[in-house]
Amino acid sequence: MRPDILTRAWVALIVLSGLSAVAAGLINRGVDIRVTGTAVLLLALIKARIILAHYLGLAAAPSWRRGFNLSLTLFCILLLGLYLIPAF
Repeated sequence: MRPDILTRAWVALIVLSGLSAVAAGLINRGVDIRVTGTAVLLLALIKARIILAHYLGLAAAPSWRRGFNLSLTLFCILLLGLYLIPAF
């Protein structure tokens, strides 16, 4: 794996982590907690996909990457549902 790809993935993870912190900080500014929680979960899903693809080498194995992405996305949808159920 080329170092520049890993560097870009690392920078993307840092930016996404910063966005997660900003989203969590919006709770104190009156933004609905469901919106911020959903944003943080979505950013975590994106970060997990970057880690799987670039750091674990699944970019070179598209079928494995699709399988992991599908299971990870379904798990995040389940978590989002469990997070939003008490709001109803």
